[in-house]
Amino acid sequence: MCRWLAYSGSPIALEEVLFKPSHSLVVQSLKAQKGVETTNGDGFGIGWYGRSPQPRLYRSTSPAWNDRNLRELAAEIHSGLFLAHVRASTGTAVQQTNCHPFRHGNWLWMHNGLIQGFAKVKRELLLAIDAPLFSCIEGTTDSEIMFYLALSMGLAADPPKAVARMVGLVEGVGRRHGIEHPLQMTLAASDGRDLWVFRYSSERRSRSLYYSTDVKTLRKLYPDNPQFRAVSEATRLIVSEPFAELPGAWNEVPECSVGLVRDGVETFQAFEPLSSEAVAAE
Repeated sequence: MCRWLAYSGSPIALEEVLFKPSHSLVVQSLKAQKGVETTNGDGFGIGWYGRSPQPRLYRSTSPAWNDRNLRELAAEIHSGLFLAHVRASTGTAVQQTNCHPFRHGNWLWMHNGLIQGFAKVKRELLLAIDAPLFSCIEGTTDSEIMFYLALSMGLAADPPKAVARMVGLVEGVGRRHGIEHPLQMTLAASDGRDLWVFRYSSERRSRSLYYSTDVKTLRKLYPDNPQFRAVSEATRLIVSEPFAELPGAWNEVPECSVGLVRDGVETFQAFEPLSSEAVAAE
């Protein structure tokens, strides 16, 4: 599958989290410890918010550990809200349009996991996407279809409900096709202000996901660590796996949950899909 990170806080150079930690995302692209695959070399991408409301993207089919342009850009680009992803394909082509994050308007979206039996359910899922959005799909992944389904179901107005509707649809279609556990996902989405993260799987055994302890506590735990002194107390990281063995620095995102990072505060609540029947009854 994949590994990813989402950062919200004081603006920093992207290299501070992509390259500098001992178990950084770029290291995870080659030597992941908690993923299904050790190597995540089927491309990478970064999406960041800067001066304009629309985020910017850099995506490549090169392995992250072998892209010199990424190292140059990561040293220069500063952002207070960005997403980064290293990809291990679950069967779709290795091409730039299949690399995460995906972008539509001011939204960024990235995903780790898969829709089981994707070939069986793809057509039915595509037909559920709003017609004006359909032409915006560029790649062939299940992850991008999930994004456009969520947009069709109200992502801009209510992200948790839109994702719950999307998951309910995917599970309903999958089970009609005889798939016992249709969906596996950890995903992140942002509109440039808020950061939403989800950890869910149909079998209730989701892929790993962690969030950082608040910076004020980290400064007390590690008073000599310059990285904690350099960022604001509003800084938060969500990661597929921790960047370093620092006791007390990382916390597991609860199973079947949705989290919101807003103004330096993270909150989590239970996440459950909304079936098509429940949506129809609203």
